[in-house]
Amino acid sequence: MTDLGRLSLNIATTKKLNLAEAVDGAARAGLPAVGLWRDRVHEVGLDGAAKLVRDAGLRVSTLCRGGFLTAADPAGIEAAMEDNRAALDEAAALGTDSLVMVVGGLPEGDVDLAAARRRVADRIADLVPHARDRGVRLVLEPLHPMYAADRAVISTLEQALDLAAPYPADEVAVVVDTFHVFWDPALPRAVERAGREGRIASYQVCDFNLPIAADALLSRGMMGDGVIDFAPITRMVTQAGYTGDIEVEIFNAELWDTPAESVLQTTIDRYRTLILPHLH
Repeated sequence: MTDLGRLSLNIATTKKLNLAEAVDGAARAGLPAVGLWRDRVHEVGLDGAAKLVRDAGLRVSTLCRGGFLTAADPAGIEAAMEDNRAALDEAAALGTDSLVMVVGGLPEGDVDLAAARRRVADRIADLVPHARDRGVRLVLEPLHPMYAADRAVISTLEQALDLAAPYPADEVAVVVDTFHVFWDPALPRAVERAGREGRIASYQVCDFNLPIAADALLSRGMMGDGVIDFAPITRMVTQAGYTGDIEVEIFNAELWDTPAESVLQTTIDRYRTLILPHLH
């Protein structure tokens, strides 16, 4: 295995490339894996997407995304269930066992976080049988607290692990994403627990840029450009026993306007400098 043997390009990092271009770019750069987004998969069709990745000799590290489980009305609940069942089917067809779940924020006009979190737990229970049948894990992603109202009522790794706890680790697992968890003083304990329970399904890396962008979703940055210390988090994840792919997932308008070949080379350089030395 080369020193890039665990590095995966999450194709959100090169958003302006279509799926064929992103897969080709990752393969030519020597990466062994890609993290896919469903919208790009849908553009070429499920069979076409699977063939593109297979023909390039790559693997799919994760599929993004399922989730948005907080609806309180029957129609909203059924729509979420239908979409997530489809996402699980797609993950299985693409050859990944990890469907990343962004659980959803508060429905419009709702301020009851506790109730929204209970609905997430209920929907996970509803989805687990389908996930089990497909051999795909529901991979819960805690998001930074600034997204609690609109994107994810789960803000900490501990919360995600508590939601996963009723189920086997091969059915419900978690993502450790540096952008979302670096701030958490309880992170060492939570990562140790996640490793002990065998629930770390993905390690995603990018930096936290300041000032926060007008669109907070675009505050992710290339490793080394922001405020995150990657060494201790990477050591935590490694010591917890995680040996899977490491996805670079960045939403950043300036990066999207940069030629993809340059972005890929910088990704590799920063991975080798900031991540790789702490994987052993």
